[in-house]
Amino acid sequence: MEALMKVALVTGAGSGIGRATAVALYRAGYAVVLAGRRSEALQATAQQAGAPDTRILIVATDVTDIDSVRNLFARTKERFGRLDVLFNNAGISARNVLLEDVPLEHWQDVIATNLTGPFLCTQEAFKLMKSQNPKGGRIINNGSISAHVPRPNSAPYTAAKHAITGLTRSTALDGRPHDIACGQIDIGNADTTMAGEMKRGVPQANGSLAVEPTIEVDHVAQAVVYMAGLPLNANVPFITVMATQMPYVGRG
Repeated sequence: MEALMKVALVTGAGSGIGRATAVALYRAGYAVVLAGRRSEALQATAQQAGAPDTRILIVATDVTDIDSVRNLFARTKERFGRLDVLFNNAGISARNVLLEDVPLEHWQDVIATNLTGPFLCTQEAFKLMKSQNPKGGRIINNGSISAHVPRPNSAPYTAAKHAITGLTRSTALDGRPHDIACGQIDIGNADTTMAGEMKRGVPQANGSLAVEPTIEVDHVAQAVVYMAGLPLNANVPFITVMATQMPYVGRG
């Protein structure tokens, strides 16, 4: 039975978009691998989805550590035999710090989690998806509105998300001969813990502070489920899901 099921792996599955998407994929019939740094948070996601269940595998993972990533994919293959969908979601936000004052350690932490982590997971997904039968699969990267327009004082985060767009394009191209599709979801103001400051006011390009509208995280999760459910001969390279009235298009 497990060999017939579609298998999805979600990084950063312990909270926010990752949790909502993992639950949505589970409810859509996928076997789901929950990856994240905190085991207790992953257990809470599993409980929300409907654990205990043989369709859920929890693997505590640090996506910045290559051995941890390799263990994640080895455990996935051991349990389910294949991987159909990887959602590269794990990420951290940037501090609101002047560009010239960003500590090197913070820059390195953001790049390691938001860019190197998805790259390492993509490498391991390629190895598994190319070798399985039937071969192929889909990789979905969590980009951001910041992949197109930055917020003030967000150089590490914005640089990482711009780079994710390059990774998405390269992955889609390099995966094409192997039936591996890749797309990116750019999210604007989903109502997660990371976006809590939106309701208090966030810096704008003109130097002011403004409260910004948010959207329910379930809308993002359903968009990922849609992307994941396409046949491999169809792909959504880029999709944007955002609060309609947030300052993104135009001049505010």
